[in-house]
Amino acid sequence: MDKYIPPYDLTDEMLDLVAQIMETLGQLNGVNGLEKLPKLRRVSRIKSIHSSLAIENNTLSIEQVTDVIDGKRVLGPQEDILAVRNANEAYKILEEIDPYEIKDLLKVHGVMMQGLVAEAGQLRTGQVGVYNGDGEVIHIAPSSDIAPTLLTGLFNWVKTSKVNMLIKSSIFHYEFEFIHPFRDGNGRTGRLWQTALLASWKDIFAWIPIESIIKDNQEEYYKAIMQSTSQGKSNAFIVFMLDIINKAIKDIVKDTTNHFNHINNYIASLLKVVDSYPQSAKELMAKLNLKSKDSFRKNYLYPAIDAGLVGMTEPDKPTSKNQRYFKI
Repeated sequence: MDKYIPPYDLTDEMLDLVAQIMETLGQLNGVNGLEKLPKLRRVSRIKSIHSSLAIENNTLSIEQVTDVIDGKRVLGPQEDILAVRNANEAYKILEEIDPYEIKDLLKVHGVMMQGLVAEAGQLRTGQVGVYNGDGEVIHIAPSSDIAPTLLTGLFNWVKTSKVNMLIKSSIFHYEFEFIHPFRDGNGRTGRLWQTALLASWKDIFAWIPIESIIKDNQEEYYKAIMQSTSQGKSNAFIVFMLDIINKAIKDIVKDTTNHFNHINNYIASLLKVVDSYPQSAKELMAKLNLKSKDSFRKNYLYPAIDAGLVGMTEPDKPTSKNQRYFKI
């Protein structure tokens, strides 16, 4: 097989969207990103999992998805619950995988689809199609005889292409769905893989729930796939995804800014006296010249803990008399 080059045209519209995304990323850096916000990172990851599975008709609410991830008992279809557990495990290894290696793709698919399909982690042997949210076939995938060759060609291209990662990852996403290399789970795996490619370029993308914006624009998502397939090139899908990525980053900028706005003067004062070594509430109150324990907890301590800025020595026993607090 000759070197595979996915068909697409680089357009002014794409370049303009890339420029907008880079500007929006700059705004995110301006509010310190997500490295200081573990709680917001967790919310973003849950959004990604819930949204990507909801696109595949998973019936669990975001509250139920959160409970499943927290190990709580949830009433719902066992297959949907298992899908959430699997997706959570798959996203956990997002930063460990090499998005340029097919063996890692097979590994992630195996984790994502364990117990849901017999061929988890294996390329398909039969014919499959792409279905929209209404269950209508919008694309018949290439024969399983040539799918492995097409997938190898795609990975070889993505390794060597010099095109901007925002565009390259979008092309990969479309081509992956076109090839549809697995019996099932192609949609959720393809969306995760675009995130993996973007995160290998800029770490912050591991925590931007692009899948959430795709879910909000699900009909347009399938239309972009159909349009690209009918035109024989991925232009429509690239433009769609670039717009989605830009919207996702804008949402994170807004959420991050709002989150930091909650870190008010009270918390700033607490952070000046709390240290990396554990201290009791009484010690911290003395440094702040506070008398009311209730006021200290409500205005200083609990908001700082919720923001992920202060940790507890005994997190499973928050009211323990031996509890100590430290700066994270």
